[in-house]
Formats: sequence, C-alpha cells, structure tokens
Amino acid sequence: MIRTLASLALLLAPLPAAAQPAADIAAVRARAPTDELVYFVLPDRFENGDRANDKGGLKGDRLQTGYDPSAKGFYHGGDLAGLTKRLDYIAGLGATAIWFAPIFKNKPVQGPKGDESAGYHGYWVADFTAVDPHFGTNAEFKAFVEAAHARGMKVYMDIITNHTADVIRYADGEAAGYKYRSLADYPYSRAGGVDGRPINPGFLGDHVADPENWAKLTDPAFAYTPVLPKGEEKAKTPAWLNDPIYYHNRGNSDWVGESALYGDFAGLDDLATENPKVVEGFIDIYGRWIDDFGIDGFRIDTAKHVNPEFWQAFVPAMQARAKAKGIPHFHIFGEVYIDAVDPGALAWHSHAAGLPAVLDFAFARATIDAVSGTKGTADFARLFDGDLLYKGGAKAALELPTFLGNHDMGRFAMFVKQANPAASEAELLQRVMLGHAMLLTLRGVPVIYYGDEQGFVSDGGDQLAREDMFASQVAAYNDNDLIGSGATTATANFDTGHPLYRQIAALAAIRRQVPALSRGRTLVRAFSDKPGLLAVSRFDPDTGREVLLAYNTSAKPLAAAIAIDMKSTGFTTLHGDCPAAPAAPGSLHLSLPAFGAIICQASE
Repeated sequence: MIRTLASLALLLAPLPAAAQPAADIAAVRARAPTDELVYFVLPDRFENGDRANDKGGLKGDRLQTGYDPSAKGFYHGGDLAGLTKRLDYIAGLGATAIWFAPIFKNKPVQGPKGDESAGYHGYWVADFTAVDPHFGTNAEFKAFVEAAHARGMKVYMDIITNHTADVIRYADGEAAGYKYRSLADYPYSRAGGVDGRPINPGFLGDHVADPENWAKLTDPAFAYTPVLPKGEEKAKTPAWLNDPIYYHNRGNSDWVGESALYGDFAGLDDLATENPKVVEGFIDIYGRWIDDFGIDGFRIDTAKHVNPEFWQAFVPAMQARAKAKGIPHFHIFGEVYIDAVDPGALAWHSHAAGLPAVLDFAFARATIDAVSGTKGTADFARLFDGDLLYKGGAKAALELPTFLGNHDMGRFAMFVKQANPAASEAELLQRVMLGHAMLLTLRGVPVIYYGDEQGFVSDGGDQLAREDMFASQVAAYNDNDLIGSGATTATANFDTGHPLYRQIAALAAIRRQVPALSRGRTLVRAFSDKPGLLAVSRFDPDTGREVLLAYNTSAKPLAAAIAIDMKSTGFTTLHGDCPAAPAAPGSLHLSLPAFGAIICQASE
C-alpha cells in the first residue's frame, strides 16, 4: 500500500507553489470552507527565519526573555519569517489554509517559582493588538498573509476571548490554591461573601446585559480582592483590559458546572464576557485584524468556557466585518474540548452559542479508537447519525474541522503506538496512513497537525506534543523514533519524500478533484463492533454520483458484499483496488488488505 500511495503522490501532488502564478484573491475567498485542507502549526516550533527576534527584543536569561531552545516549555525561535519561508512546503502537502496558534504579544514568562514556562504557544495574551516580538512584527504578519494568499492559501487566526495572561493577583486565598468561589456563596452584592459589607447597589446580576445595569458593578471584590502587581498596572493592551472590574475574579476553575464559565483557566485572568463593554471590546479588537490584514477565519480557543450570549453577539459581528472586507466565507470554528464520541454535546454549541462550527473532537476519538484497534468501527455510524443535531443539520456538519490529534491531547501516532506497543514499524505506518485516509475522505474539513506528515509521535500531550520541525535541542523530542523515517527531531524535518507527506498530498489531490469528498452527503453502508470494515458512500452534491469509501481497521485481509446505489453500474479506482462492476445491481463485492483503504467512484 505504501508503494501505491507514493506512486499516486507523484502523479497527483500539485506542482510546487512557487511554480504557479499568483492566485486571484477573489477566487481564493470564493471557496467555501468545505473545500479547504487546513494545516495547523505552532509558529514557535516550525521554522526559525530570523534569529534576531529569538529573544523577542528582551534582555536577560530565559526567565526574562522566555527563550531556551533546549527546554520544551520555552521559546525555541520559530517565527513568521520561518513560516513564510516554508509556505511552499505547506502548499505542496495540498493544504489550502493555514491555521496557526495565537501570534499576539504574550506575557513572556509566568508560573510559580521553580515551575515557570514561556508563552511560546501564544495563549497568554497581554497585547491583543500586536504580534509578539518573538514572532516578528505586524508588518511581517501582513507580508505573511499576502504570501499565503498569493499561493491560494487562506489564513486562519487562533483567537482568545475567555482569558488574558495571568497578571491579576488576589489579596487572599493562596494557601488554598485560590479555590473557586461560587455565585451563591460570594454574590456580587457583598464583599468577600454573604456576610461581607454591601457593594454594587442596584446591580441585577450578570444575566442582565443592559449597559446601565453593568455600570452599577463598580467593586470587583465580591469573591476575591483583585490586586495588580507593582509594575504591571498597565501590562495589557487595549487599556481597558487592565481594570479588574472586567474580570470574574472568582479563583481557579475546577472545570465542573458554574466554574467552567466563571473560573480562571489554570490561573489565567478570566474575563467577564457577560459585560457588554467586554463584548464591544473584543468585537473591536478582532474586527481590526480582519480590517487590517484580510484574514479568512478564526479558530476560537476555549469557546465552551465563554457564555453563549457572547458568541451570539460576536459571531455575527465578525461575519459582517468580513463581508464588508470582501470575505464572504469567513470560517469560524470553536474549540469545545470533549474527548468522547458525543456529537450532541458538540452540536449544543451550534444552537445555544450560534457557533457556525466546532472542532470535531468526536471524529478524532472515533478514528483514534478504530485505527488503534481498541474498538470497532461502529462509533462512526453514531458519529454521522449525530450530524443532524447541528444547527443546519448534515450540511452544517460538512464544515466541522476534523482532526486526528493536536497540541493539547497529543499526536495521532502516539495513540496508535500506545495501543499497539508490540507493533512493527511497518504496521504503525500502515495504521497511521489508514487514519489519514479516513481524515482526507470522510465528511468534514480535514486538519493536519504540523509534523504528523513527517511521522512525529510525541510522548504525551501539551508540551510533549509540540516538537520542532527545525533542528531541535530538546532531549525529550530527540529521543523519539519517528514513524516512516530513520530521522529524529535533532535534524530538520521538511522531507517531501516522506511516505506520510506523499500520501497526504496524493489524497488531497483526489479530494480536490472529487466534490463528493468535500461537499457530498454521507451514507454509512457497513460497520463492525470489532476491528474490521467501515464502508461509506458519499454523493456528488450536483450530480448525485456515488463514491464508495471502504476501510479495514483489522490486521487481516477482509472481503465483503456492500450495498450500493442501484444506479452505480461500474466503478473507477481512485485509490486502492476497486471492483470494476457490481456483483449484481445494488451490490458490490470488495476485498481489502490489512489496514487498507479504497476510493471507488461510480462511472458516469
């Protein structure tokens, strides 16, 4: 199978982007989100294009600059110049959109003494209006967007409204770890608990969004007493973010119930997104990034930790801002981290919050379990049945970004390897390729996590899953055996001949040529409660032409009869080995090798 995929890649992979004429920006923006293949990258870990900005213009050791390329929790030197330099590599993979972790200016270092780390990942924002100097400048970001657009690629920014960097301190509660203080025990109407002095007279609660109501909330010491450390009174931009009145100030979230919305996310300053001034402030902040840079979409971090009413105002405002800029298909998708095949829980946010799409964690879990062999393929039937639960139904589900692993949960290859510790290198590669075949052909907008195309494995989630693409100095990365390659992360990994890179490029080319794979209806034909067969038909949205997809998640070959459309009287092989004709009208007999996949298109 590997040789076949490599051959397909040679035939179907696009020419290097530099050899193609500059794309028409209007044509790029005319593409629907369903037509994209997204490449997700952490800029700090991708490529160092300008060593002069490695320390972000700061002086001192790593606790001042945040820079230590030998430590997995600090800046390593990747930047916008490096991303721009490697755009042809990304485009050659077949990616048509690039989503990158936040590039806003972060607090360089934070954390308790002895356990500090840096904001290399971008999620500790101090200035929402500027690019972090470790990554470059606003002018360099504009040049990056223009370079991506010239290659026909869209640019998706990763944004945060739930929290800022950890600046606010509390006058008490350190001994108890700043335990969450609830609305019931610490109402807005009393200072420090129900027995405290009366404060905020006339405030009717955070569910009343009227500005006049919120003007009566003047004392933020209802739960904890917030304190701005000396020297950090003006640490945040825009300036309104420095006022504690715009934060919940209730202590650390325990991720359950009320605290999931009101609590500090691992100590980060949790914004009172119910406050209309906060809503207006973020609409202005992110609207300016659309106005000034012409970006094409937002991935929203920690979306489920923000009250739904915020998104009901924010999303339409961003869509309107984008349309005014000539961007008709501005793709907005939220992170709703639910590690289960639970489409209903994800779909709730499309109704209650009005999020147009969410990252499809249910798809990730179903694929990890099936390809790892820990479960059968039956969860896919439940997954696709759940598409009707989204606002807009199955058509809306086509815009869900699907993925196999990420920077928080860990890499897909890691899950496969953990479930199969005795598997050979060849088997691990076959399983990982099978997962990518599913990702590129089943419904949704496929997202490739940077490094997966080079066989990166990771030892865990979070920092352990954020390896360097350029030569790494991190021992915990460099001791990993990469899948499909004899290389390690101690050397740069931009090998366009890697079997996974070539497979993804080949399947991306097929996906571009076959509308059923990006916009087609899904009909599950067969599944199993044990490792084995999954068969799905997808249909061309204009002609109704059938494309049959079949996958074998077991370690043994299989053969099966599959129901097909009665109108499908012959098939062309797009990938794998497809029968030329049905065994009888409505029935196709197919054979699949271990960990095999086929794409069979009905003849016209």
